[in-house]
Amino acid sequence: MPIPEPKGDVGDPAGLEPESLGFMCGIEIHQQLSTGKLHSRQQSLLYDRSINDVPLSWKRTRRKLRAGKGEGGKIDVAASFEEKRNRTFIYIQTPNSGLIELDEAPPLPPDPEALNASLKISAMLRGTPASYLQIMRKTVVDGSNTSGFQRTALVATGGSFEVDGKSIGISVICLEEDSARKMGEEITTNGTEVTFSLDRLGIPLVEIATDPDISTPEHAKAVCQFLGMRLRDTRDVRRGLGSIRQDLNVSISSGDRVEIKGCQDLDWIPRIIRIEMARQLHFYRLANELRAKQGFTPLPPDRDEDNPSVENEISRVVKTLIPGNVSDVTKIFGDIESGIIRSGIEAGHGVYAIALQGMNGMIGPEKRYSDGTQIPRLGRELSGAAKRAGVKGIIHSDETPAYGIEASHVRSLRTALSLSPEDAFVLCIAPDWQAHLALDSVLSRARQAYHRIPKEVRNVVVRKGQPEDGSTMPMRPLPGGARMYPETDIPLLEITSAMWDRATKSIPLTSDQRLSRLHSTGLSESQSDAILGLQMDDLIVDCARGKFLDLPSMRVSSIATALLDQTIQEASKIAGISPEEFPLISLVDTIYSRDSGEVTRDGVVSISALHASSRDLHNEPFSIRMNWIKQQAEALGVVPADSESVEIIVSEVISQNSELIQTRGNAAMGTLMGIIMKKMGGAADGKLISQILREKLKD
Repeated sequence: MPIPEPKGDVGDPAGLEPESLGFMCGIEIHQQLSTGKLHSRQQSLLYDRSINDVPLSWKRTRRKLRAGKGEGGKIDVAASFEEKRNRTFIYIQTPNSGLIELDEAPPLPPDPEALNASLKISAMLRGTPASYLQIMRKTVVDGSNTSGFQRTALVATGGSFEVDGKSIGISVICLEEDSARKMGEEITTNGTEVTFSLDRLGIPLVEIATDPDISTPEHAKAVCQFLGMRLRDTRDVRRGLGSIRQDLNVSISSGDRVEIKGCQDLDWIPRIIRIEMARQLHFYRLANELRAKQGFTPLPPDRDEDNPSVENEISRVVKTLIPGNVSDVTKIFGDIESGIIRSGIEAGHGVYAIALQGMNGMIGPEKRYSDGTQIPRLGRELSGAAKRAGVKGIIHSDETPAYGIEASHVRSLRTALSLSPEDAFVLCIAPDWQAHLALDSVLSRARQAYHRIPKEVRNVVVRKGQPEDGSTMPMRPLPGGARMYPETDIPLLEITSAMWDRATKSIPLTSDQRLSRLHSTGLSESQSDAILGLQMDDLIVDCARGKFLDLPSMRVSSIATALLDQTIQEASKIAGISPEEFPLISLVDTIYSRDSGEVTRDGVVSISALHASSRDLHNEPFSIRMNWIKQQAEALGVVPADSESVEIIVSEVISQNSELIQTRGNAAMGTLMGIIMKKMGGAADGKLISQILREKLKD
């Protein structure tokens, strides 16, 4: 049964009905693992520096990349386009990057911890493991890999999970290396120079690609939330900004599949998807409007009903209709006084133009929804196509006069390009080679407007670290199978039944199960949530059950409080180590001693720091460690005073402050506590002082 014409207002993305539009969506999750780098045994560290703060001692390497043929002997279309952009890449060698990151030494086999983590995740999601791990090279020549390819390996296929009562299938689970981190870009007379940091290159990623089983934009957000939480449950993944990335594969029946990158904020996902639905619907309708003007057969509302012969014939005619000859029109603007054209000419660039026959009024000036989002228009797509060549943008006839261009310039342009009233034009201000590449991309996208939207990779437009409005811009054509070929430097690795058995036996508890365990230890709900957020619940449960090293079971609220306050941070500073590397045995031993009456509350930080610095102590039996803490507490004067000593000091303070007590009554409690604590020099527990003071005040 034929699909009816799609309904919906492009100006109201929130009102579009996914089911009636034939909405399809799958996601790709890319999650960094908390292990060493995948193929070099370097540490997975990120250096928080801007390009201007990089030390001069860090080596810089300059490269140009070229696209290579894939396993089938063809060059991938996305790689071919990137090579034409005439870019030079500068790589900054950070302390955690070496010859392997620079592609000057062969890679090592996959990091065992990273492989085990990927197998655990595959088992957790009910996948079927591959028989062998075959490392593949995936051609990437945008500069993000020094070698011109990214190493990736299929770990498992299949699998599924449920979100909101709907089963989501999994296509593949892969283990791959993360890319280099882009730090800056500069346009020079010889082309564009892009600077990358090698700190992130090689950090292991697990990629999970779902089937297109997501039913609505809101469902997509829920699926991303579920996978993100489940991956964190493994305790094998990195956390923090940029450690997990979501790509969206979106289409409607009248459009085609588009991969959207840069969806970092989950709350934006439904809006991004709905804006993409509106964009695809708009360009389906625009294509049929253009076709109607030329008397062409309209596009069917379902892409599966496209007739290749019809599309090929229309493509042939459109190439004749829009020949796309590039003209140097710099002289026309010799008298222009302001705007980006004057600044471009003064910089030595030329002004180049192409005619778009039959498209006058179809490119569209900028318009926005009430919430500020740009309404889909061909002009933005043409600009995005040009920007892929490295130019800052274009100017087209539907938005002139503007940018210093006056009506007289427009008339001169139309005459020079032999345009009819039905024709449009596009201008580009750039060096000759770059303008031609940019306008070739504009031409290709303009011709594509007569057909369905192109399959491509798009990126969310970001301003100041977050989506500008939920709209996207084109990045590159959607890659195909030609980009893959086997890695020749790493042998096949068999995924044995023993490896898979170990993975299935290590499937992690869910967050709900972990919370339930924490509640059973007696922790409050707020403390349980906070401890789970720190991923310290295993420690708490082990302490409660007496299974943490050789310590007896203990009151976990004390440990939880110490983990949640600044105890570790303060002790780390004294010990001269990072909080992440602070040995938990030092904290737990000291808290146990404090609860046993061997150390005062004020002595916990100093004793913990000494304990952390005494590495040989950590392997000693429980009794020796406790005796050591007792000796240090005596040496530092942080041994708790007995109740008799506290009573003497409390009585003395009450006697000296009788007038204050008579005047303020129980309200004097806080002042008296401060005086007593000062007199005792921190040698008594606050709870003990408070208890004795209250009893004395009653008397």
